[in-house]
Amino acid sequence: MLVMNSTFSSSLDLLMSNSSSTLALGAMTIPKDSFSNALTKNIVAMLVWLALSIINSSMVHTFLRHSLFYENPRYIMFICMVINDALQLTLVTALYVVSYIFRKIHTSVCCLLIMTAVLTTRSTPLILAGMAVERYISICFPLHYSQMCTVPRTLLLIGVIFILTATPPITDLLITVVKEPPSFFHATIFCDHSLLFRDRSIYYKNCVFDGTYLSFVALTLLYTYCKIMLTARAASTGLASVKRARNTVVLHGVQLLLCMLAFVVPSLQAALISLFPHLSLEIRYIFFLLVYIIPRFLSPVIYGFRDEQFRKYWTRYLSCRSRSIFQVRPALLKMNL
Repeated sequence: MLVMNSTFSSSLDLLMSNSSSTLALGAMTIPKDSFSNALTKNIVAMLVWLALSIINSSMVHTFLRHSLFYENPRYIMFICMVINDALQLTLVTALYVVSYIFRKIHTSVCCLLIMTAVLTTRSTPLILAGMAVERYISICFPLHYSQMCTVPRTLLLIGVIFILTATPPITDLLITVVKEPPSFFHATIFCDHSLLFRDRSIYYKNCVFDGTYLSFVALTLLYTYCKIMLTARAASTGLASVKRARNTVVLHGVQLLLCMLAFVVPSLQAALISLFPHLSLEIRYIFFLLVYIIPRFLSPVIYGFRDEQFRKYWTRYLSCRSRSIFQVRPALLKMNL
């Protein structure tokens, strides 16, 4: 079984289960999937993508319509998370469906898709860490919050996050350009991380980077949670804001654990497939849902539903949209009559 090297490579391994015919990659053989199963999996993937796209677009629209949100660092980081998740989900779903149509694509196109996917996947934990620090400052240093958490600093932090997460895929590309012949980038390949970035040094580099930055994010979440808990005990009044901040950091921790699944899925998936080879396609599809679909639902839950201020404006926007739809339909009916 081929073990993938990057956070996104496990999803690309899952994409290979889409093929309706047998595909051999080295020692790995992908069994045939029936047309009905393949159609069902793609319909479910598209429906999930559509539902999350509607939710995310409504949140972005609500954010842009009200200045109080894009003047608040908390909501700026939240909407950055929503856009990042939407881009990642769109890319993963597109690769999932397109893999049925094009067995192989141009190497340069595959390179662009994989690098973007790796960037969006690795950005999520660092954004979570930034949001947890913002909650920590608001609870533990409320008098200094306005000086420490400003819009320019928030935008700078987001820029630093994307620079850090863009560094590994860019170095992957540079190593590949040096190691591979020019003809490699003019060929067509099955779009998979391990088939695109084949040099062994890329694997070791990514292991060091992923271990370092995930450890940093985990320690940040643990530290902020402990500090918020100590503040809650010191206050001894059960402040609602402290409880909400504590629960928010806990949910961020759950998100991080789900994100970290992408690092262990290839090995765990390989072990399960070796035990149950007749269920290999189902195992791949389940891991695809667990790693890249379910975590995308948590961001709307944390701030879309739990945050009272955002929920008030968001539900108002949704109710206005639904009213306008129901008002348009009777008008169209009268015109037809």
